[in-house]
Amino acid sequence: MEKKLFYSGKAFNFTKEVEYSEEGIVSKGVLEKQTGNVSLFAFDKGQMLSEHTAPFDALVQVLEGKAEILIGNVPNILSEGESIIMPANIPHAVTATEKFKMLLTMIKNATRQNENN
Repeated sequence: MEKKLFYSGKAFNFTKEVEYSEEGIVSKGVLEKQTGNVSLFAFDKGQMLSEHTAPFDALVQVLEGKAEILIGNVPNILSEGESIIMPANIPHAVTATEKFKMLLTMIKNATRQNENN
């Protein structure tokens, strides 16, 4: 039986739900749906997700610490409480300038069933 990490109807605190790993990145799935995913990450200082693209928009919410979010070769320094949208198909990368935790929400494009609606 698959163990759920997060339960509906039960309160939790994202920053307490993921721990740092020395010289590593830890991720936990929060929600996984056809329309998108929500994931929780903890990065040790200096850790990074190398530059890549995704076919859908993604919202980064910094929960703790500080990171550099590179979007289309433009660096953005984000601290606790700040957020940024990484647009679809634009190269982006994430580097932990200090230990940090983030919530990543990826939204897939909706498929219209009826173009006249």
